[in-house]
Amino acid sequence: MHWGGFVWMFGGFFGLIILIVIILVILWVVRQNSGGVGLGGRESGRSAVDIARERYARGEISKAEFEEIKRNLT
Repeated sequence: MHWGGFVWMFGGFFGLIILIVIILVILWVVRQNSGGVGLGGRESGRSAVDIARERYARGEISKAEFEEIKRNLT
């Protein structure tokens, strides 16, 4: 029997898995340290009222919608 091919294939598969895990960890660390959107999709450092205020300033929502959002969040 020739086990060399089996061992190479098995080792190559786990090597690939380890490489993928390392890349995912690096991406996670970069996203956690960036000031933008994290993995959860939430923007860091701003409250929901701040986001609503910015949307109102850009004209995306009306004053009534802004006031309702503010009322629901406070």
